[in-house]
Amino acid sequence: MPKMKSHRGAAKRFKVTGSGRIKRARAYKSHLLATKPPKRTRRLRQTTSVSSADERRFKRLLPGI
Repeated sequence: MPKMKSHRGAAKRFKVTGSGRIKRARAYKSHLLATKPPKRTRRLRQTTSVSSADERRFKRLLPGI
């Protein structure tokens, strides 16, 4: 049986941490930033983890990682 291929779109967007959680970037940081307060745009720079409900779906997309 051939190797499982990882979903390339997901591999570019998500990283797996050492503990096995999945990191992701926050949304709403691409445009219309003038109307958002600076505190919010600073918070949007930081990464966060994928919710535990969705983690199984993302791990299926990234089998080799």
